[in-house]
Amino acid sequence: MARNPERRTALLDAAIQVLADDGARGLTFRAVDACAGVPTGTSSNYFRDRDQVLSEVADRIFVRLTPEPGVMETAMLPAPSRALVFELMRQVAQRLAAERTCYLGLFELRLEAVRRPELRTQLTKVLRGDLDANIQGHLEAGMPGDADTVRLLYFALTGLLLDHFTVPGLHDDRHLDDLIETVVNRIVPEA
Repeated sequence: MARNPERRTALLDAAIQVLADDGARGLTFRAVDACAGVPTGTSSNYFRDRDQVLSEVADRIFVRLTPEPGVMETAMLPAPSRALVFELMRQVAQRLAAERTCYLGLFELRLEAVRRPELRTQLTKVLRGDLDANIQGHLEAGMPGDADTVRLLYFALTGLLLDHFTVPGLHDDRHLDDLIETVVNRIVPEA
């Protein structure tokens, strides 16, 4: 296997783009190579098979979706409140919209995980780690609500963004921020 970490990352980013554009069925070594602009056969030098690409894509998506260092520390400066939860949720939605390709790739991975137990295991581990970190951060920061509050916010935002990215006209009478504010006001108790 080739060991150029920058090339490997570029191939994973290309794989995410292919997932977002063509779905899991379109994810082939040839498609990844074409998207990355590298010679045919390059991907097969970095990944033993398609399953390895899918597994590593899950990790790469979360690397790309993780805020830059210091962003969360700055965001958490105001006192814990429902308004802060709204602002944090709004920032998450903005970050995911900026990385739309990653989020669409994640949807494709979720669907593919239904058919691939090994991918399901890997994706569950990654998603559970992210959810657990969000719950822990929420509780440690003294934000209003409990672990179930965070779970409900997660469910609501996941569904809302699924609609927003896949059928954008569905809620065209409401701005995304307005919908997020409604979700937060209905789920998060007053502090």
